[in-house]
Amino acid sequence: MRVLFVCLGNICRSPSAEGVFRALAPEVETDSAGTAGWHVGKSPYGPMQDAALARDVDLSDLRARQFVAADFERFDLIIGMDAENIANIEALRPDGSDTVVRLFTDYAPDCGMSEVPDPYYTRDFDGALDLIEDCARGLKAALERV
Repeated sequence: MRVLFVCLGNICRSPSAEGVFRALAPEVETDSAGTAGWHVGKSPYGPMQDAALARDVDLSDLRARQFVAADFERFDLIIGMDAENIANIEALRPDGSDTVVRLFTDYAPDCGMSEVPDPYYTRDFDGALDLIEDCARGLKAALERV
């Protein structure tokens, strides 16, 4: 199984989701990307790295990259952090691709959230990580049922 986590800039939510999920399910191949290319090649945002590291999740080896149409071929499941990410992902879907694209919060239906808020703007890095951890646990459980 190959899972790609996608947010806007690939410096907060998606690398955190990748880091949290790879710790929960190291047997699953993971990556992350952003729908925008502003931060390509950069490390995750410092305050996000700090918040993740406080939970023993090291994001320091990750580097931002932009989502591309070829990702539909490379991954079995593409996870977007919000509806805008999903729309931007779907806009690049190649004809005939049946790769599953889902919102991350679909895996935590009791969380009461329809998206993972962007902590780059909200400044709530711990709140974002709490939600990401809930979603990651739900995703792992869903994959174990398949």
